[in-house]
Amino acid sequence: MDYLYDESFEGFLCCVFRHYYQEKAEGIFPQSVYQGDLLRANSVVETDETEASRVYTAIENKISPHDIKRIYMVFRSSIPDKEMQLLRYIRLGFKKGSKIRLLFGDPDVFAVQQAERRVVHEVHRMCGLARFSEVASGAEYAGKVILYAPMEPDHDIVEFLAPHFCDRFKSEAFIIHDKRRDKALVSAGGEWYITDFHGADALSDTDGEKLYRKLWREYFDAVAIRERSNPACQRRFMPARYWNNLTEMSV
Repeated sequence: MDYLYDESFEGFLCCVFRHYYQEKAEGIFPQSVYQGDLLRANSVVETDETEASRVYTAIENKISPHDIKRIYMVFRSSIPDKEMQLLRYIRLGFKKGSKIRLLFGDPDVFAVQQAERRVVHEVHRMCGLARFSEVASGAEYAGKVILYAPMEPDHDIVEFLAPHFCDRFKSEAFIIHDKRRDKALVSAGGEWYITDFHGADALSDTDGEKLYRKLWREYFDAVAIRERSNPACQRRFMPARYWNNLTEMSV
């Protein structure tokens, strides 16, 4: 049986619930991208908070609180077939308990560990590569001046950036915009939340921001030593796929 869900973490947990209490899952897929197969049955799983909570609690108690965090982080990754990888990890975890994290030679454990490592690495990287601009918002945001940082991460990580930037900008209102997924981390008044975001066109750089951008690019050019330019090294530490949203790389 192929289970189709709404792409939420709770929806995925409901698919795990169905695997144990109804029919074994041959595949778990987001409903929006599923391509049916005449030889395989499928079922749309409606998200049920009670079922999701039961699975969440079972993972936390029978495996460990650490592993529910790991599972959630990997769920936010963009690796192919992440749902079935996580299902296999959960099944093994229910058998081995918290010892699962020590089973480095198991292929299912290794795959999840590697996926978690990729997500953690990108979170760390984006903490350094996020570039905030001071923008004046339109009527939709009551004309307030806020900080805005666009990015296009490989994984769905904006919420994992909240602890770092909310601590760094405690008294500032800011938006970190995941342009690839049309979602954003919005923080103001000490509170933050994740929301769909399509309002980038309503934001415009302030005059002060335009001046700082000009000064920053001039500084970037001034400190560069042309004779020691090493593009390959630069791309290794700051991959070119991130450059579109870097102030120092803009024209």
